[in-house]
Amino acid sequence: MAISEVLHQGPLITKAFKALILLHGRGGTARSIMGLADRICNNDFYIAVPQAIHNTWYPYSFIEEEELNEPHLSLSIKEVKGLIDQTAKYIPKERIFIAGFSQGACLALEVATRFAVQYGGIIAFTGGLIGKTVDENKYQGNFMGTKVFISDGERDPHIPLIRAIQSKELMEKLGANVTLKVYEGRPHTIIEDEINFVKENIMYSMK
Repeated sequence: MAISEVLHQGPLITKAFKALILLHGRGGTARSIMGLADRICNNDFYIAVPQAIHNTWYPYSFIEEEELNEPHLSLSIKEVKGLIDQTAKYIPKERIFIAGFSQGACLALEVATRFAVQYGGIIAFTGGLIGKTVDENKYQGNFMGTKVFISDGERDPHIPLIRAIQSKELMEKLGANVTLKVYEGRPHTIIEDEINFVKENIMYSMK
Protein backbone atom coordinates (compact mmCIF):
# COMPACT_ATOMS: atom_id res chain seq x y z
CA MET A 1 0.00 0.00 0.00
CA ALA A 2 1.26 3.47 -0.90
CA ILE A 3 -1.41 5.25 1.15
CA SER A 4 -1.70 4.54 4.86
CA GLU A 5 -4.71 6.77 5.51
CA VAL A 6 -6.70 9.64 4.01
CA LEU A 7 -7.55 12.72 6.05
CA HIS A 8 -10.82 14.47 5.25
CA GLN A 9 -12.00 18.03 5.78
CA GLY A 10 -14.92 20.21 4.73
CA PRO A 11 -18.46 19.14 3.93
CA LEU A 12 -19.39 15.52 3.36
CA ILE A 13 -18.48 14.27 -0.10
CA THR A 14 -22.19 13.73 -0.78
CA LYS A 15 -22.95 17.39 -0.09
CA ALA A 16 -19.88 19.21 -1.47
CA PHE A 17 -19.89 21.10 -4.77
CA LYS A 18 -16.14 20.75 -5.45
CA ALA A 19 -13.32 18.49 -4.26
CA LEU A 20 -9.60 18.92 -3.68
CA ILE A 21 -7.17 16.01 -3.56
CA LEU A 22 -3.93 17.30 -2.06
CA LEU A 23 -0.60 15.43 -2.04
CA HIS A 24 2.21 16.17 0.43
CA GLY A 25 5.88 16.31 -0.45
CA ARG A 26 8.72 13.95 0.42
CA GLY A 27 9.12 13.79 4.18
CA GLY A 28 5.90 15.70 4.71
CA THR A 29 2.61 14.50 6.12
CA ALA A 30 -1.04 14.78 5.23
CA ARG A 31 -1.59 16.66 8.47
CA SER A 32 1.15 19.19 7.79
CA ILE A 33 -0.11 20.07 4.31
CA MET A 34 -3.74 20.37 5.40
CA GLY A 35 -3.01 24.00 6.26
CA LEU A 36 -2.44 24.65 2.56
CA ALA A 37 -5.95 23.38 1.83
CA ASP A 38 -7.25 25.90 4.36
CA ARG A 39 -5.49 28.66 2.40
CA ILE A 40 -6.85 27.80 -1.06
CA CYS A 41 -10.28 26.29 -0.40
CA ASN A 42 -13.60 27.68 0.77
CA ASN A 43 -16.53 25.81 2.28
CA ASP A 44 -17.61 24.45 -1.12
CA PHE A 45 -14.74 21.94 -1.07
CA TYR A 46 -14.60 18.39 0.14
CA ILE A 47 -10.88 17.90 0.87
CA ALA A 48 -9.05 14.55 0.80
CA VAL A 49 -5.39 14.42 1.79
CA PRO A 50 -3.74 10.99 1.55
CA GLN A 51 -0.78 10.04 3.72
CA ALA A 52 2.06 8.20 1.97
CA ILE A 53 3.61 5.29 3.85
CA HIS A 54 6.99 6.37 5.29
CA ASN A 55 6.12 9.94 4.15
CA THR A 56 7.30 9.37 0.58
CA TRP A 57 5.53 8.46 -2.67
CA TYR A 58 8.63 6.94 -4.28
CA PRO A 59 12.21 6.56 -3.01
CA TYR A 60 14.45 8.41 -5.48
CA SER A 61 14.42 11.66 -7.44
CA PHE A 62 11.58 12.11 -9.91
CA ILE A 63 14.11 12.47 -12.76
CA GLU A 64 15.83 9.14 -12.15
CA GLU A 65 15.08 6.12 -14.32
CA GLU A 66 11.54 5.10 -13.47
CA GLU A 67 12.63 1.54 -12.75
CA LEU A 68 14.55 2.77 -9.71
CA ASN A 69 11.33 4.13 -8.21
CA GLU A 70 9.34 0.96 -8.79
CA PRO A 71 7.15 -0.61 -7.57
CA HIS A 72 6.43 2.41 -5.36
CA LEU A 73 5.78 4.86 -8.20
CA SER A 74 3.26 2.67 -10.00
CA LEU A 75 1.49 1.88 -6.75
CA SER A 76 1.29 5.55 -5.81
CA ILE A 77 -0.12 6.42 -9.25
CA LYS A 78 -2.67 3.61 -8.99
CA GLU A 79 -3.85 4.58 -5.52
CA VAL A 80 -4.09 8.32 -6.20
CA LYS A 81 -5.98 7.55 -9.42
CA GLY A 82 -8.27 5.32 -7.35
CA LEU A 83 -8.89 8.15 -4.89
CA ILE A 84 -9.80 10.46 -7.77
CA ASP A 85 -12.16 7.87 -9.26
CA GLN A 86 -13.78 7.20 -5.89
CA THR A 87 -14.33 10.94 -5.40
CA ALA A 88 -15.78 11.19 -8.91
CA LYS A 89 -18.62 8.86 -7.91
CA TYR A 90 -20.02 11.84 -6.00
CA ILE A 91 -18.43 14.93 -7.58
CA PRO A 92 -17.78 15.12 -11.35
CA LYS A 93 -14.15 15.30 -12.42
CA GLU A 94 -14.65 18.75 -13.93
CA ARG A 95 -15.11 19.93 -10.32
CA ILE A 96 -12.24 17.91 -8.84
CA PHE A 97 -8.96 19.72 -8.25
CA ILE A 98 -5.66 17.84 -7.89
CA ALA A 99 -2.79 19.60 -6.15
CA GLY A 100 0.53 18.88 -4.51
CA PHE A 101 3.84 20.28 -3.35
CA SER A 102 7.27 19.09 -4.56
CA GLN A 103 7.16 15.28 -4.79
CA GLY A 104 3.40 15.50 -4.35
CA ALA A 105 3.25 18.07 -7.17
CA CYS A 106 5.15 15.72 -9.47
CA LEU A 107 2.77 12.89 -8.61
CA ALA A 108 -0.28 15.12 -9.13
CA LEU A 109 0.94 16.10 -12.60
CA GLU A 110 1.84 12.52 -13.49
CA VAL A 111 -1.50 11.01 -12.48
CA ALA A 112 -3.55 13.73 -14.13
CA THR A 113 -1.58 13.64 -17.38
CA ARG A 114 -1.54 9.86 -17.75
CA PHE A 115 -5.33 9.99 -17.59
CA ALA A 116 -6.10 13.41 -19.05
CA VAL A 117 -9.74 14.49 -18.81
CA GLN A 118 -11.39 17.76 -17.92
CA TYR A 119 -10.62 18.41 -14.24
CA GLY A 120 -11.55 21.41 -12.13
CA GLY A 121 -7.88 22.33 -12.06
CA ILE A 122 -4.40 20.93 -11.48
CA ILE A 123 -1.95 22.70 -9.18
CA ALA A 124 1.73 21.78 -8.96
CA PHE A 125 3.50 23.87 -6.35
CA THR A 126 7.04 23.22 -7.66
CA GLY A 127 6.84 20.09 -9.77
CA GLY A 128 7.18 18.39 -13.13
CA LEU A 129 6.27 15.19 -14.93
CA ILE A 130 8.13 12.10 -13.73
CA GLY A 131 10.91 10.22 -15.53
CA LYS A 132 14.52 10.57 -16.69
CA THR A 133 13.01 12.05 -19.85
CA VAL A 134 9.44 13.11 -20.66
CA ASP A 135 8.05 10.15 -22.60
CA GLU A 136 5.00 11.35 -24.52
CA ASN A 137 3.86 7.78 -25.06
CA LYS A 138 2.90 7.46 -21.38
CA TYR A 139 0.24 10.16 -21.60
CA GLN A 140 -3.17 10.09 -23.20
CA GLY A 141 -6.54 11.78 -23.21
CA ASN A 142 -7.67 15.39 -23.50
CA PHE A 143 -7.71 17.98 -20.73
CA MET A 144 -10.40 19.95 -22.61
CA GLY A 145 -9.10 23.30 -21.41
CA THR A 146 -8.40 22.33 -17.80
CA LYS A 147 -6.49 25.11 -16.04
CA VAL A 148 -3.09 24.01 -14.76
CA PHE A 149 -0.69 25.91 -12.51
CA ILE A 150 2.98 24.91 -12.28
CA SER A 151 5.53 26.84 -10.25
CA ASP A 152 9.28 26.48 -9.93
CA GLY A 153 12.28 28.37 -8.69
CA GLU A 154 14.73 29.56 -11.31
CA ARG A 155 17.37 27.34 -9.71
CA ASP A 156 15.31 25.02 -7.52
CA PRO A 157 17.55 22.29 -6.04
CA HIS A 158 14.98 19.51 -6.60
CA ILE A 159 12.92 20.45 -9.68
CA PRO A 160 14.99 21.49 -12.73
CA LEU A 161 13.31 24.37 -14.55
CA ILE A 162 13.65 22.62 -17.90
CA ARG A 163 11.39 19.82 -16.63
CA ALA A 164 8.72 22.28 -15.54
CA ILE A 165 8.87 23.81 -19.04
CA GLN A 166 8.68 20.39 -20.72
CA SER A 167 5.70 19.48 -18.55
CA LYS A 168 3.88 22.66 -19.54
CA GLU A 169 4.47 21.97 -23.22
CA LEU A 170 3.30 18.36 -23.08
CA MET A 171 0.18 19.16 -21.10
CA GLU A 172 -0.69 21.90 -23.57
CA LYS A 173 -0.48 19.33 -26.37
CA LEU A 174 -3.15 17.39 -24.47
CA GLY A 175 -5.43 20.41 -24.32
CA ALA A 176 -4.55 21.96 -20.95
CA ASN A 177 -4.42 25.70 -20.30
CA VAL A 178 -1.11 25.89 -18.41
CA THR A 179 0.40 28.76 -16.43
CA LEU A 180 4.04 28.34 -15.43
CA LYS A 181 5.34 30.82 -12.87
CA VAL A 182 9.10 30.93 -12.30
CA TYR A 183 10.48 32.68 -9.22
CA GLU A 184 14.02 34.02 -9.10
CA GLY A 185 15.81 33.29 -5.85
CA ARG A 186 12.84 31.55 -4.25
CA PRO A 187 13.72 28.69 -1.85
CA HIS A 188 12.03 25.29 -2.14
CA THR A 189 8.75 26.34 -0.60
CA ILE A 190 5.34 27.84 -1.40
CA ILE A 191 5.07 31.62 -1.32
CA GLU A 192 2.13 33.98 -1.02
CA ASP A 193 2.11 34.92 -4.72
CA GLU A 194 1.51 31.29 -5.69
CA ILE A 195 -1.34 30.87 -3.23
CA ASN A 196 -3.02 34.07 -4.36
CA PHE A 197 -2.69 33.18 -8.04
CA VAL A 198 -4.17 29.72 -7.50
CA LYS A 199 -7.10 31.06 -5.50
CA GLU A 200 -7.93 33.77 -8.02
CA ASN A 201 -7.26 31.92 -11.27
CA ILE A 202 -7.79 28.21 -10.61
CA MET A 203 -9.89 27.39 -7.57
CA TYR A 204 -12.65 29.97 -8.10
CA SER A 205 -12.48 30.41 -11.85
CA MET A 206 -15.02 27.91 -13.08
CA LYS A 207 -15.98 27.99 -16.75
